[in-house]
Amino acid sequence: MNLRSPNADIYIPDGADLAKALSRTTHMAICAHQDDIEILAYHGIAACFGLPDKWFTGVVVTNGSGSPRAGIYGNYTDEEMQKVRMVEQRKAAFIGEYSCQLQLGYPSSAVKDPSAAGDARADLASILDSCRPETLYMHNLADKHDTHIGVALRALEAMRSLPAEARPKNVYGCEVWRALDWLDDEQKVVLPVSDRPNLAASLVGVFDSQISGGKRYDLATAGRRLANATYFASHATDKETELTFAMDLSPLVRDTSLDPVKYVTGYIDQFKADVESRIAKFR
Repeated sequence: MNLRSPNADIYIPDGADLAKALSRTTHMAICAHQDDIEILAYHGIAACFGLPDKWFTGVVVTNGSGSPRAGIYGNYTDEEMQKVRMVEQRKAAFIGEYSCQLQLGYPSSAVKDPSAAGDARADLASILDSCRPETLYMHNLADKHDTHIGVALRALEAMRSLPAEARPKNVYGCEVWRALDWLDDEQKVVLPVSDRPNLAASLVGVFDSQISGGKRYDLATAGRRLANATYFASHATDKETELTFAMDLSPLVRDTSLDPVKYVTGYIDQFKADVESRIAKFR
């Protein structure tokens, strides 16, 4: 693995050799910011936790600059906050027993502008080729955060640049800055996240700089997962206490001719058609 980023931070919680930590990876998340991984990819973290043959690796692409701050962090400079967030992400990787945690440290501008994203795209391709995960979690293409969309597109481009046999088999676009309960049930990727609620809470709760900064991501994340489980089926009892929803982005990785815009708006068109048909049926 060769990284172009001069600010990359690599952390291996169990002290394994880097090559081993990457090659043993079975599940991976590529996300924009520190704490995005723990919000959107808990399904993968829990699937690997404590198992000798499954390993989760996290990739954070940007440096987390510009985050809100209050309390003891109120007077921190942007550079100081970036260091705090980097340490918090390492703490989450230790708690979750990740195989490896990579933080590339790019500014958001370096991923939102396609013409300036060459280094980030190349780094992601190098990481993916070294790890070759079977399952990958990332931001969904209907997310409303610009940096999330930029990172998602760079991740897709990186995967598409690899030989077919090196691309992840399963690619899930998950919830952060927009829920996916609007997807038709037949189109939802339903990811059970009921296991180890103590671990789930610890992973999100370790990001004190964000929570103390006025964003209760710990409560909001748990609330969304609980709501997804309860409101998933109207005429059946709950089979899970917590669920995460995702859209299946695997076709975009397998077939490079597919347009990401048309692909995601196809989901929206189906949602529109469902609303129209229900109203028409009972009008």
